[in-house]
Amino acid sequence: MKTIIVAVGSTRRPKLDAVREALTAIFPVLHPDTPFEIAAVEVSSGVRHTPLSREEIMTGARQRAEALLRIAREKSVPWRYFVGLEGGIDIVNERGARWVFLENWAYVTDGTGGGAFGQSGAVLLPEQLVKRVFDEGVELADAIDVFAGGQGIRDAQGAWGILTRNLITRQDAFRIAIVNAFAPLLSRNR
Repeated sequence: MKTIIVAVGSTRRPKLDAVREALTAIFPVLHPDTPFEIAAVEVSSGVRHTPLSREEIMTGARQRAEALLRIAREKSVPWRYFVGLEGGIDIVNERGARWVFLENWAYVTDGTGGGAFGQSGAVLLPEQLVKRVFDEGVELADAIDVFAGGQGIRDAQGAWGILTRNLITRQDAFRIAIVNAFAPLLSRNR
């Protein structure tokens, strides 16, 4: 049986581990008895380091997947699925209050027309982080390091882990987004 290669538009460990974990659950349903392999390729999202709206986060995820699809076509690479992942913040104004949430999004396509988005859910950012990231323009990765008194947090548990005391890590959030993005493909195979 031929291995299916899934291209991922990142080389960051939490993202790749999330994809591996999600595909381990998805492939027995989507492609029974078929092994998969992950091709990690760093591609640009085309959006700022910390996207500041849901639309920008979704655009970044889609653009990563589309960049992979272009690479596959240009180089005749046999990738079957293309996964773009992006995290950022979404601002919601409700009853005069500003609520700022951290969200992760995935975009998945098989390159045959269309694709699907999946979202992680959202976690509320504390005002201290909102001021640094949204008001002062500091990248979330830098702001969370200072907030938590650590270094390289985005490559470990991420802001999700810090804000939830590791009940949900960055990897967990991306895994959920990936499963949600694959849901339309899973529904087709019923």
